[in-house]
Amino acid sequence: MKFAHSFRVSPEDIDEQGHVNNVAYLRWIQDVAVAHWRHAATVEMLEKYSWVVMRHEIDYKKQAYVNEEISAATWVGKWSRVTCERFTEICRDDKLLVASRTLWCMIDRLAAKPARIDKILIERFL
Repeated sequence: MKFAHSFRVSPEDIDEQGHVNNVAYLRWIQDVAVAHWRHAATVEMLEKYSWVVMRHEIDYKKQAYVNEEISAATWVGKWSRVTCERFTEICRDDKLLVASRTLWCMIDRLAAKPARIDKILIERFL
């Protein structure tokens, strides 16, 4: 199941070259993943678990500029016992700007340790 939202590039996202800074793309990748988690998870899941990034892979394809309308779409790939692979595409007018793959680890908030991902949680993202 893909999850997406749109937003406008703000002046704070622009770097010295006059286009969106790489750090802004990284923030958007994280923001859409967190929004997807909050949308799909139950209240109990949100209270019990959180996620940490273990790895980001980002391919920058095209540049974006201030005031452009951008859309970020994300979906989950493979699941392991404590991790999930998440893909994100950031586009402008259906043109791919950035593609990423992130490996996330689910954390038990109380124990502050990796938590086992069960089928009930996975089903919420299918």
